[in-house]
Amino acid sequence: MPVYNAASTLEATLHSLRAQTLSDFELVAVDDGSEDASPEILDAWRDRMPQLRPLRRPHAGLIETLNAGAAACLGQYIARMDADDVAHPERLARQVELLANDPSVSVASCLIETFGEGGVGPGMKIYEEWLNSLVTEADIGRDIFIESPIPHPSAVVRRAELAGLGGYQDHGWPEDYDLWLRYFVAGRRFAKVPKVLLSWREHPQRLTHTDSRYSVENFLRAKAHYLLRGPARERERIVVWGAGKTGRRLSKHLLRNGGRITAFVDIAANKIGRTMRGAPIVGAAELPGIWRVGPRPILLVAVASRGARALIRAELDKLRLVEGDDYWCVA
Repeated sequence: MPVYNAASTLEATLHSLRAQTLSDFELVAVDDGSEDASPEILDAWRDRMPQLRPLRRPHAGLIETLNAGAAACLGQYIARMDADDVAHPERLARQVELLANDPSVSVASCLIETFGEGGVGPGMKIYEEWLNSLVTEADIGRDIFIESPIPHPSAVVRRAELAGLGGYQDHGWPEDYDLWLRYFVAGRRFAKVPKVLLSWREHPQRLTHTDSRYSVENFLRAKAHYLLRGPARERERIVVWGAGKTGRRLSKHLLRNGGRITAFVDIAANKIGRTMRGAPIVGAAELPGIWRVGPRPILLVAVASRGARALIRAELDKLRLVEGDDYWCVA
């Protein structure tokens, strides 16, 4: 398997940005204390690419680097990209056009393709397929608590809105997912150009694979935090569908953040009739009764098994529960 080399892939990224059909843009290349050939590559490219403005800083980590880059940008829009991905020539023009034509959209993304010198594993391919199935505002908003629906390097945002929402923040979970959830609970809109405009590089050194902030546990912490500040904010009762590992872990964080869980729903006979975290575990047939008694609850579907989400959605549709209001899928 070839060895991943960040400096060599930077060349491909710069080539792709030089080929952009959008002529009026500036490239702020933030160098977070790199120890490879990146500074020399940027210096060499500065003469070939007038839009390029290298910004060298002592190593400070991703979040400080992102905020430094955003602060250095002067334009109306900020396009996010990593130094080892490849942009389609129309990427910037198409995404800026989307934002310019619809002032109500805050975040413009696109479809993506994953690639890597050592190939791309099946898990990443499943994620790619899911990402590319979310195009409209309704698609993205419906699934935003399942996983991050916007690949960070594919995003173009309005500079003033990013600053107004506090930029990138460190809460111990993924900084990009945190940002999109803050946009969402603030009522901002997302959309995608329905075309593959970014090739997203997969490699073992990506922070997704190496940084504990990107663990499943920390994703669940982020979801609980923003569920209680968004969809569940005015609900007195929370019902969790799923008494397995995911439901158990999510419920822990909901309770720690002040949520009130009144029941779990499960289909496993050996779980029904028991309790978890002080709440009863009931069968799916008992859900209508729960819904009719007391203040209207919110149902959080926390079953991670592949294929389960579609089956549960079908059952909830039969009960005429509305996704995005009565219930949210969170796994």
